[in-house]
Amino acid sequence: MDINQLIADNGACFYVIAFIWTFLEGETVILFAGFAAAQGLVDPLLLLTAAWLGSFSGDQCYFWLGRHFGVRLLDRFPRWRHGVDAALHWLERYDTGFILSFRFIYGVRNFSSFALGLSAVRWDRFLRLNFIAAGLWAASFVAVGFFLGHAFRAVLGDIARSFGLVMLGVFIAVAGSMWLLHRTHRRRRSLAVPPGVKAAIPPP
Repeated sequence: MDINQLIADNGACFYVIAFIWTFLEGETVILFAGFAAAQGLVDPLLLLTAAWLGSFSGDQCYFWLGRHFGVRLLDRFPRWRHGVDAALHWLERYDTGFILSFRFIYGVRNFSSFALGLSAVRWDRFLRLNFIAAGLWAASFVAVGFFLGHAFRAVLGDIARSFGLVMLGVFIAVAGSMWLLHRTHRRRRSLAVPPGVKAAIPPP
C-alpha cells in the first residue's frame, strides 16, 4: 500500500486528532507533527489551523469554567489554588503580556485560562487576546518542528522521511493510548463499589 495515499485518504482524522490534542494540551505532539509536515506527510497549513483552533477553543472553555464555576471548583479541588494564585500574580504584573504568553510559561499555563476566568478580565478582551496568543503558540511549535524536519532531511536525506513516518505513528499511538487509558480509568471509577456498600456484601 502506498503510504502517501494512505495519509491522503485519512488526513482529516489526523487533523481532528491534532485539534483534540491541542484542546487539552500538547506542544510536544505539535513538534512531532511539524517534523512530519516537513517530510510532506501532512499539510503544515492545515496542521497550523487545527492546532490554532484547538488551543484557542480549549482555553476559551477553561476560561468559561473559571468564570462560571471557578469558586466552587476551587472549593472542591483546593490543590489548584497554588497554580491559580501564581497565574493571577503574573496577570497582575504583566496583564496583556501574560495573556499573550502564558502558554509558553511552564508550571503556570495549565491553570492560566481558568484563573483568568476568575479575574476581572472581560470575556471579550480575553477572546481577542486568546485568539492571537493561540495563533502565536501554534505557529511557533509548528515552525520549530517544520524547520527541524527540514534540517534532518538536509543531513539524512530519505532517512528523515522514514523518521517522520515513525514520529507520525508515535503521535497517533500516544493519542490512542491516552484515550484508552482515560476510558479505562473512567470505567474503573464507575464500577468501583463504595466502601459502605462493600462492607455490607457478605464474603463468598
